[in-house]
Amino acid sequence: MKENNATSIVALGGLGEVGKNMYVITHNDEIIVIDAGVMFPEIGLLGVDYVIQDVTYLKQNEEKIKGLFITHGHEDHIGGIPFLLNQVNIPIIYAPKIAKDLINKKLEERGINYKNIEVIDKDLVVNTKHFKIEFVNTTHSIPDSFAIVIHTPNGVIFETGDFKFDLTPIGPMADIHKMAYLGSKGVTLLLSDSTNALSTGFSNSESVVDGTLNDIISRHIGRVIIATFASNIFRIKHIVETCKKYNRKIIVFGRSMEASIELALNNNLISDKSIFIDSKEAKKLKRNEICILCTGSQGEPLAALSRIANGSHKQISLLPDDLVIFSSSPIPGNSESINRIINKLCLKGVKVFTNTEFSDIHTSGHAKLEELKWMLRIIKPKYFMPMHGEFRMLKQHANIAKMCDIPEENTFICSNGDVILLKDGIVSRGGTITAGDVYVDGSRVGDVGSVVIKDRKLMSQDGILITILNINTLSRKLLIKPNVTARGFVLVNENQELMNKIEHKISDIVNNFLKTSIYNYTDLKNQIILELLPYINELTRRRPIILPVIMEVNQKED
Repeated sequence: MKENNATSIVALGGLGEVGKNMYVITHNDEIIVIDAGVMFPEIGLLGVDYVIQDVTYLKQNEEKIKGLFITHGHEDHIGGIPFLLNQVNIPIIYAPKIAKDLINKKLEERGINYKNIEVIDKDLVVNTKHFKIEFVNTTHSIPDSFAIVIHTPNGVIFETGDFKFDLTPIGPMADIHKMAYLGSKGVTLLLSDSTNALSTGFSNSESVVDGTLNDIISRHIGRVIIATFASNIFRIKHIVETCKKYNRKIIVFGRSMEASIELALNNNLISDKSIFIDSKEAKKLKRNEICILCTGSQGEPLAALSRIANGSHKQISLLPDDLVIFSSSPIPGNSESINRIINKLCLKGVKVFTNTEFSDIHTSGHAKLEELKWMLRIIKPKYFMPMHGEFRMLKQHANIAKMCDIPEENTFICSNGDVILLKDGIVSRGGTITAGDVYVDGSRVGDVGSVVIKDRKLMSQDGILITILNINTLSRKLLIKPNVTARGFVLVNENQELMNKIEHKISDIVNNFLKTSIYNYTDLKNQIILELLPYINELTRRRPIILPVIMEVNQKED
């Protein structure tokens, strides 16, 4: 992107997907970055832990970066920071207090020494040569959530972050007055959260969930087990207050839940530490004096609730009068896992509450259709770009903008890498830059590409076949018959005839190669794969990964 006095806006993540948010704003010799999240892999990305952004553009323009600005502390907004810092020099991070604590913990776990994090509050104003950046309180499911307002030489950009409008929240209200003031002064471009654009109406207030949970906990005479998102600190705060009201102590299970509670205690969001006990202390209490707060609301197999349901938890066994509450809604793709856990719980005779239209025990932290209209009406932008959502969500959000009198030609549905240019108060399209997916496997970033994923899928579907060959490179002979083993292909003991055919075929391939070609380790391996794969496919209709292992012997024959 050339320095032509236009301000450019581009997403490196967050468009056409829910997760890995990163938005980059450039004006001449300055860049600011908003958020650096991760996305959790789909089922087909075998062995991948996280998906992060391709930050080639930031690497190429590293000297222009003035800072990374964080809207709030959820994984899809801060989870990629350790990987970003290992690739790009970020001079300073501006983050809300809760997000800062979470970021520091992540960096500490990965051994990254980075200290230059400044705390955002509603009064902070950051000035650079070209930009003036200010912050607006929003309501979300985690404390300290902000929209970010960027004043540029070409107009004002308002980036909502994740938000909802809750007039009776558990935490502080969104600063609607400041939003309205900014809207009255004139916003050129609005970038707005699209996660719930397909959901009609208003999201329930957190106080509605408060009342429902209060009612359920007050009436139950046995133990209460609650599974919720560890990141939903306001929900945890309410559960703590309700348990205190009804004289219940809380046992916490799950590392992320323990970390969230520690964070809430350190930031005075929860004041009474004495309400938390361990499982040994619980043995002295009556069942109606106990609440178990745990992870696993999405059916994660290793989470605390899954182990409790499976009967494999070392400290908790289910009792007939237990009540399990799923204070969450299924993330797309997780319904099957959650239903499996619910069925196991029901088989053990416990009562289960899930979020339904008749039982409001969860509410989203993202604005639904009517709230998105509110944001559009309050901010009154000249141009609109929906962000943070799958394409169907972005498309619906653009339709909502048209309902709110924003002309269709002033709305921009973009993909990651699409450049939007802001020049003299006018927004237009401006080409594309590199913006793809990078896979994180363990501590390795970018080593796992599409070829590796394809091989993993093949192995998961058709298995792997390994053949070990002993070859005398001097006499050019196969010393003994090939040793063939398989994993995930067939049961060797029950398919001995097939394995014998494969051994004979490998022997023929090797012997023919050694007779007709100059011996070369790589060429022989390739020839085995080339001829053996169609042969096996013809016999079995399967295409396993074939891995020849050649043991070379340099020995003269007597």
